Amino acid sequence: MTSHPAVHIDYPDWVEDIDWTRVYSSDLERMQLAITVARVNVERGTGGPFGAAVFESESGKLVSVGMNSVVRFNNCTLHGEMVAFMMAQQRVGSYTLKSPALPAHELHTSCEPCAMCLGAALWSGVQRVVCGAAREDATILNFEEGPVFPESYKYLEDRGIEIVHNVMRDEARAVLELYRSKSGKIYNG
Repeated sequence: MTSHPAVHIDYPDWVEDIDWTRVYSSDLERMQLAITVARVNVERGTGGPFGAAVFESESGKLVSVGMNSVVRFNNCTLHGEMVAFMMAQQRVGSYTLKSPALPAHELHTSCEPCAMCLGAALWSGVQRVVCGAAREDATILNFEEGPVFPESYKYLEDRGIEIVHNVMRDEARAVLELYRSKSGKIYNG
């Protein structure tokens, strides 16, 4: 019998400690959660220094979190944003978070998205992307962020996705520094 590859993605056990019933009413509260996910991911040794969360825009209800899981699952696509999108779409039962039957959704990410994640933001259906650390903060650690240009953000904005930069940047950058201090693996350099 031939075994075929399969991909199964799940959260690390520590995700059970997140308060899924809380209402996250501000950008600061939502970004704090994304940064906390990134920090705990580093502290627990379950992945890289990037975290994300998807929320219902109006209600502040947490829909999903995502943490960098590239090394944990040997899969280059499992960035924090990608995991957050996958889990959110599974939770709401739709391939798009922009379904007419759903409320508006937004992504909060501890660092500006790489090229892959920025593209996925367009297709995910989120209507807003809020970023913590800047691209240059990640590249200092030698993470390759790919071809992201000011025009890349304009492309999304022209399609109705609001982009917000530098929310709690210093706190998000501190997680990147924590990863560096622990000699975390740079898996795409």
